[in-house]
Amino acid sequence: MQSLKITSTPAYKALLRSYSIFSTVIVFLAIACQVQAQTHPNLILTKQGVEDIRAQLGNLPVFDDALAKVKAEVDAEMELGILTPVPKDFSGGYTHERHKLNYAMAQKAGLLYQILGDEKYAKYVRDMFFQYADMYVDLPRHPQIRSYARGKLFWQSLNESVWLVFMAQAYDTIYTYLSDEERQDLEQRLFKPVADFISIENPQYFNRVHNHSTWGTAAVGMIGLVMDDDELINRALYGLDDDGIELGTKDDDGGFLKVEGQQAGFIANLEEPFSPEGYFTEGPYYQRYAMYPFLVFSVGVQNARPELNLLAHKDNVLIKAVYSLLNLSDEDGEFFPLNDGQGRMSYLAPELVTAVNMAYYYGNQDPTLLSIAEKQNTVLLDQTGLAVAMAIKNGKAKPYVKPSVNYGDGPNGNQGGISVLRSDSLELVFKYTAQGLSHGHYDKLFYALYDNGTDILQDYGMSRFVNIEKKGGGNYLKENSTWAKQTVAHNTLVQNQKSHFGGEYEVGSQHHSKLYFFDASNKNVQVVSATEENAYPGTMMHRTMAVIKDEAFEKPIVLDIFRVESGSQNTYDLPFYYMGQILEATFEYDAPNSLSALGDDHGYQHLYVEGKGLLKESGLSQITWMQDHNYYTLSLATQSDDELLLTRIGANDPEFNLRRDPGLMLRRENEDTVFVSVVEPHGGYNPVTERSVNANSHVKSITLLATNNNYTAVEILTHEDKKLIFFVSNNDNSKTQAHSLNVVGRDIAWTGPYGLFKG
Repeated sequence: MQSLKITSTPAYKALLRSYSIFSTVIVFLAIACQVQAQTHPNLILTKQGVEDIRAQLGNLPVFDDALAKVKAEVDAEMELGILTPVPKDFSGGYTHERHKLNYAMAQKAGLLYQILGDEKYAKYVRDMFFQYADMYVDLPRHPQIRSYARGKLFWQSLNESVWLVFMAQAYDTIYTYLSDEERQDLEQRLFKPVADFISIENPQYFNRVHNHSTWGTAAVGMIGLVMDDDELINRALYGLDDDGIELGTKDDDGGFLKVEGQQAGFIANLEEPFSPEGYFTEGPYYQRYAMYPFLVFSVGVQNARPELNLLAHKDNVLIKAVYSLLNLSDEDGEFFPLNDGQGRMSYLAPELVTAVNMAYYYGNQDPTLLSIAEKQNTVLLDQTGLAVAMAIKNGKAKPYVKPSVNYGDGPNGNQGGISVLRSDSLELVFKYTAQGLSHGHYDKLFYALYDNGTDILQDYGMSRFVNIEKKGGGNYLKENSTWAKQTVAHNTLVQNQKSHFGGEYEVGSQHHSKLYFFDASNKNVQVVSATEENAYPGTMMHRTMAVIKDEAFEKPIVLDIFRVESGSQNTYDLPFYYMGQILEATFEYDAPNSLSALGDDHGYQHLYVEGKGLLKESGLSQITWMQDHNYYTLSLATQSDDELLLTRIGANDPEFNLRRDPGLMLRRENEDTVFVSVVEPHGGYNPVTERSVNANSHVKSITLLATNNNYTAVEILTHEDKKLIFFVSNNDNSKTQAHSLNVVGRDIAWTGPYGLFKG
């Protein structure tokens, strides 16, 4: 057996001391003896797990249904025979999807062999392994030249890693079925070459901090665990010693392959992207994708090398990450599509079945996770799925109630963050994060709004049709860079028609917004406030958002106060991408006979102008729209000479890669200014009875009562003459500081960074 190498990188010395395997020679020898005594399966499914599952077969409906579905799926594939075509396609193409299906079937067939004891499943996996062994070594790199790290079986090494993650599990389940000679042959001709190709031959892919390299390190580590290869395990945990990658080299998405001082390996990928609370800097869509390798490798280490205690690393951050993922989904369980996120991805995804099962089993057996598992309606075919199925049958499930949350970003949680304010069916998502690696967008102080799981003010997400070969080979489209990442594609402020940080990744990666305060302690008034001082040099942006539930309104409303300070005259654009059919606009506008783009770059080239209004006096401007049979009104406190632009996405898009969604943009020229708006849900329409209820807004006026370096005060007046006056302390966020301000002819006092007065 090879010895585990002691890594001496300074940044890891403290980490290495925390692992008893590296403490003393005596401990090392004890571990070596334990490793030699390992039996299979011992990676995800364990030998004891197999015995427990067999004892419960026929008694647990959720588990039995999952087993029956997997058996039917694998049996159907086995009848077709083993197909390993010569690779040639991008994502979504036949060869790509065939090889994906193969690794999924191999992993499932191995589970069936262990649970049912039928050797036909082991033979199927074995034969597939040897078919791949006969072709892999002589395969050239994939013919599709697009990725910064091409694979052999797939157009990118990422998919090669996913293949190995699943094949490692399959190998573990049929390990004892194979002869010594067969295992030696497969390891020499297939598994070790794939592991070396992913890592040594693609250091620019393997030796970085990114969801791609998480899959790569997990793949190398998992096959290392099954093969009992300490060199591969060490390589997976800590990366390659000498990768030869030049600083500043970029990947396909414009992200850095290597950053000065950055470590590599699985542990670095645990340390850097996760905040202590479990928020993943790339956003929930990619967190969902990466949770599978994060968890299965950590669980594999837990079972095969428990002394490493990898699952508990960084104060159990992976278990916390499961909860953060669930809390970053809407009422329907669909993840908020932050950064390069695809809408409608949800916790019904297979990765979340894995996450929920493992978090329940290796966490504290939280009964609220069982209610998520009930909605998923399936479980893993291992001891974690067995535990979940037994608990569900025994009636232990309790509702999972998503709270209002605030998660810090960055490895220490101090690089901005993300907030979700929830009130009744309304969910406000406020983003003030760091860049988010190469999948990040230029959207500082951006927000999106959801009602009953429906987009009201949208986050566009990414421009990509995943695994739809007809659309760019299923890969990112150029519009992802020219539109989706740009600031104007988001509900936040744009200065002089340029994206934050000039749309430069190198600049944006150096900065993050800052939390001013967050308070969700009062369910009737929940507030988050953050600042951004680097998106535009010399400009300070401070946005405060409040979700207010008050009897003056039918439903909770959203108050948005966006304060801007700059030392020069600028053109400010504040877009709102509302979803639905516009019903009414209270301002006059001209509609052009022909459509033209609003600008030439930074996303403006993709916006048609469908209407333009120039306001002659200050007051209230409103639009009302209908979405999912409910009414919503956006009320804006506007000034004379403000422009209101009715826009639509889709200009300069001849291949129709972008959705044709509408928007409203408020344009203002000034040095220092405050944008104030209210989003108000109200009433609804029944298409069966054809009855409309409460189609009109309750907002009569919005008045900026005061704004200076110390305070901002806003009054909302309803048609019923009810008043809400909201105060923000602009330079003191102490929760205990007393404040007083004279407005509407009286002194109003409050304590803390904000106050709400009703009149």
